[in-house]
Amino acid sequence: MHRLLIPLFTALSLAGCQTADETLTTNSDPITITGATAGAIAGDMASRLAEQIGLAGSTVIKMDKDTSEYAAALEGALKGWGYTVIVDGKTAENHKPVELAWSVDSFDGQVLARLTTPSIALARAYAPSAAGATPASPLSIIHRD
Repeated sequence: MHRLLIPLFTALSLAGCQTADETLTTNSDPITITGATAGAIAGDMASRLAEQIGLAGSTVIKMDKDTSEYAAALEGALKGWGYTVIVDGKTAENHKPVELAWSVDSFDGQVLARLTTPSIALARAYAPSAAGATPASPLSIIHRD
């Protein structure tokens, strides 16, 4: 009987785990943010990413090409932290860039911003205002091995 219970409890406890491929966007809608809101959110998220991945002077970050104000603000904020940011996909052979994906979604009147690399995912909700945006939640950090 004990031999049956241990695998059963293990399977039940792992059934609730979320894999890296699952997303949190079930009830959120993609939005376009501009101006001071885009700059405030991008600046905060870039600083939080820099705290987590470090190595600003030697790390190359690769983002998909995007013409949105948020993408431009995020690229500028990352460069401000000392990262080399590429959006055209071209890197030197001796540099393996860190792939960075991002998203901003609307949820209950707030903006949910996410940054994802192969090793870490960051997310935070913001309350947008005419003057920018302020954090409305703690920073969520998921480390992947």
